[in-house]
Amino acid sequence: MMIWQTNRLLDLHYAQHTFYLFVACSTICSYNFHWYLTPDDPASGSARLHWGSRNRWLMMLLCILGGIGSLWYLWQLREHWLELSGAAFLTFLYSAPKVPHPSLRWLSKIAVGKTLFLTFVWTYVTTLLPALIANQAATIPVALFTIHRFALVYAICILFDMRDLEDDKKAGIRSLITYLPPRQLDIVYFSSLGLAAITAILLYPYTDTPAIISLLLAVLATGLITRRAQRDKADYIYYVVLDGFMMLSAVLQFVYLLF
Repeated sequence: MMIWQTNRLLDLHYAQHTFYLFVACSTICSYNFHWYLTPDDPASGSARLHWGSRNRWLMMLLCILGGIGSLWYLWQLREHWLELSGAAFLTFLYSAPKVPHPSLRWLSKIAVGKTLFLTFVWTYVTTLLPALIANQAATIPVALFTIHRFALVYAICILFDMRDLEDDKKAGIRSLITYLPPRQLDIVYFSSLGLAAITAILLYPYTDTPAIISLLLAVLATGLITRRAQRDKADYIYYVVLDGFMMLSAVLQFVYLLF
């Protein structure tokens, strides 16, 4: 859905359906690979972690099937292998600290790395990569929309890291959340939301008004749920609501076009 929004807002032309399938298979592969490496914590109370502990075989199966699908569609997009390799590298960096090998454990010590890796992956794959494949990346709208999406996703990722603060400290994983005191972290968080709002407004000359409104509504919704997310660590708040806010503007645009 986020890639569809990018294609429409930036008017990109390339083999879109093949790219959609490549991203879908790659997401299934990387998501299950990441959670397969995440150990269960009986004291956490997370239904997500408990389910993963009971179904590790399923996550490994989905990881393998997703990997096969990724390779199949990667071959069809092979002329863009360099751009696609960047996406694979960023995705691996996010999960690499969880791999039980000394050569990769050092990544867990990099300050702010965890938050930035994930944000770069989301932004690159859903925004910049389609523009690169379409050979339309060097434009002002692409730059503004890339900054907007990065800022919004970064703010949401900060909320996820706030929830995982104690677990990350125990695991020795450093991130912006473990590095900054709460007051400074709030400044970074709300500055990121502010940047997302400003760049959305600056896109006004390049797209229609409903698209701008949908971008701003996603920023507003994230800001309004901030304190609730900081207090409530329930899985549905993060894996349904906040994850959903990443593509909220795209859903709003899609619904608007339907009616």
